[in-house]
Amino acid sequence: MLQATALRLEDPHHQAGIGDAPPIVVSNEEYRFIVAEQMRQAGKPTQALILEPVGRNTAPALTLAALHASAQDGDPVLVVMPADHVIQDEGAFRAAVRTAARLAERGMLVTFGITPTAPETGYGYIWRGAAIEDAPGAAAYSLAGFVEKPDVAKAKEYLASGEYLWNSGIFVLKASAWLAEIERFRPDIAQACRKAFAGAQRDQDFLRLDREAFVACPSDSIDYAVMERVAVAGGAHRAAVVPLTAGWSDVGAWDALWSVGEKDDQGNVTRGDVLMHDTQDTLAISGHRLVACVGLRDVVVVETPDAVMVAAKDRTQDVKQIVTRLKQAGRNEVAAHRMIYRPWGRYDSIDNGERFQVKHIVVNPGASLSLQMHHHRAEHWIVVKGTARVSKGDEVFLLSENQSTYIPLGVKHRLDNPGKLPLEMIEVQSGGYLGEDDIVRYQDTYGRG
Repeated sequence: MLQATALRLEDPHHQAGIGDAPPIVVSNEEYRFIVAEQMRQAGKPTQALILEPVGRNTAPALTLAALHASAQDGDPVLVVMPADHVIQDEGAFRAAVRTAARLAERGMLVTFGITPTAPETGYGYIWRGAAIEDAPGAAAYSLAGFVEKPDVAKAKEYLASGEYLWNSGIFVLKASAWLAEIERFRPDIAQACRKAFAGAQRDQDFLRLDREAFVACPSDSIDYAVMERVAVAGGAHRAAVVPLTAGWSDVGAWDALWSVGEKDDQGNVTRGDVLMHDTQDTLAISGHRLVACVGLRDVVVVETPDAVMVAAKDRTQDVKQIVTRLKQAGRNEVAAHRMIYRPWGRYDSIDNGERFQVKHIVVNPGASLSLQMHHHRAEHWIVVKGTARVSKGDEVFLLSENQSTYIPLGVKHRLDNPGKLPLEMIEVQSGGYLGEDDIVRYQDTYGRG
């Protein structure tokens, strides 16, 4: 979904005007390697990958992006897109963005309202005001207000009136316009973000914010911090909404993924190795092994290498209760997936037991692990695909497919991929302690201590 978002503005007809500049990505620092790898796979180099040390919601994130864009490009128009949306008609979306961008050039803050198809109670709503008579391209309206998620009766009333749209959470605005409004309505957020940005440090492809300054930043959304206040302050000439009909969905829960998925004759959506029998209107996802569903109705089944979830389709939002219990129990599943991304590639812990662990390691072309040593474990390396260059003590040698080597406890070693294809290998660790903190680094390309 991150890749789809990054590529969403690319026009197959190569019409200029939107999506030409490399994107700015704002992410929690814990996801930096997976974000960088996904953008690399998408062939979409970033203008900046800004790392937040803690989550502070969307208003600070946009403020940081606007500060960076202003420093690099003067005063560009920004298209602000969360990475958890599905948009099926990307041509319609790009057309709406062009309309919004022309309004943004006038200094307006523009959002998109999704034309509702049902009395949905899971979305917030936008109340559209008067039509903007000289709107370029598609229809546009002044922004009259935002409405919280309604009950069923209110949702039906909104749908019947034709004056309300689902809140998409997508925005188009000039960097200077956003910075002016956040300074006006939330100077505390603006000041904290300026301080965090001023103290930022470049770390390879990442921009690390000043931690202390950003931790002190209040948390707020774009809607609450600015957009709602602009509407209340009579922002008819400062804020607008463009209706959008483009197969949009905010995939905030598993039932939403079923809603946008391609269904079979029984209304089922499947992905991976899945078998269905007498099952209807069910989402089943297999990431690792066979999933068999028998006699199910309106159920969500999600299998990953480290966990399996089974839920009634109308109760998927309650997964947060499970997450709370995982946190209380101190379970690893709440903090990390079995697949771990690193700046050089990734690894998957495929098996472990008393005094042993087995990993499947993938090293990107040209990438290198740190020169390191372990106090408590030895390692066996077996090359499955590609070529490995191994440094072990005073030796440096190449290993090709089906070759292996042994790294004794306490010996300095390094692994790198000198080839043009990914290097895949199996690592078998053995010893009294196998934690990731048993690493003494002597040299590291990525600046890790």
